[in-house]
Amino acid sequence: MSKPAIARDRYAVIGNPIAHSKSPLIHARFAEQTGEPVEYGRLLAPVDAFVPHVREFIETGGRGLNVTVPFKLDAHALADTLSSRAAAAGAVNTLRFDAAGIYGDNTDGFGLVRDIEVNLGVALAGARVLLLGAGGAARGVVLPVLERAPAVLTIVNRTAAKAEALVAQFAQAARDVGCRLGGGAAQAMEPVVYDVIVNATAGSLDGALPECDNRAFGTQTLAYDMMYGAQPTVFMQHARTLGARAADGLGMLVEQAAESFYVWRGVRPDGAPVLAELRKQLAVPDGA
Repeated sequence: MSKPAIARDRYAVIGNPIAHSKSPLIHARFAEQTGEPVEYGRLLAPVDAFVPHVREFIETGGRGLNVTVPFKLDAHALADTLSSRAAAAGAVNTLRFDAAGIYGDNTDGFGLVRDIEVNLGVALAGARVLLLGAGGAARGVVLPVLERAPAVLTIVNRTAAKAEALVAQFAQAARDVGCRLGGGAAQAMEPVVYDVIVNATAGSLDGALPECDNRAFGTQTLAYDMMYGAQPTVFMQHARTLGARAADGLGMLVEQAAESFYVWRGVRPDGAPVLAELRKQLAVPDGA
């Protein structure tokens, strides 16, 4: 007599486009690893119909969503309650649906920090950190980085006012941990060698280098690009020519997903084997 099928809780990633998303593979591996009864798929929503698609998903038993481009601001507006990191980021990448309503969180910054500290072995406590960019991706990581108590966090952006606005927003959080927080235009940077430089601009999507003084890179610097691909990004290649160590954002993708899984299930999966599998897949040419 065959065993009855286990009822699985439904989760998905919602975005537009969405076919390229690696989240279903990542969460399938997390479910196998933890034994959690999770079924995870992709949900394509028209750019002007995010809310009805989420409502329908909830009505048909959905328990949670990962949210990707271009819906992170819509998810922030939809949530009944927000985590402190989602409120600080002004964007939501994780939604949980339960009796209390719609809970919005942002796990991107946590994923970045965990990848840098655990997978790459670089401590942020007491470090000099330079953040390139002041858009949504940068905003999502400032608070989690500050919570690690770096000595210095400098935010630079092509439009200085956007960097200065982030500095003002997070000034109290920086004071609370004794971090020297500053920012503005790249041209106004002091010639300081940083321990960690994070590229939070979208430049790597079209092969553009962010503005940054070459003197910021040293032989002990970790140059981290939040983008990833089969080949090193232009930013990573540039950093290596200056003697720095370079890393991409694939580990951040896996670790933010692991934190989402924890938000939903209360169980924290191990990202390392999943990251290794994805890294191996990226190294295989398409169609091989």
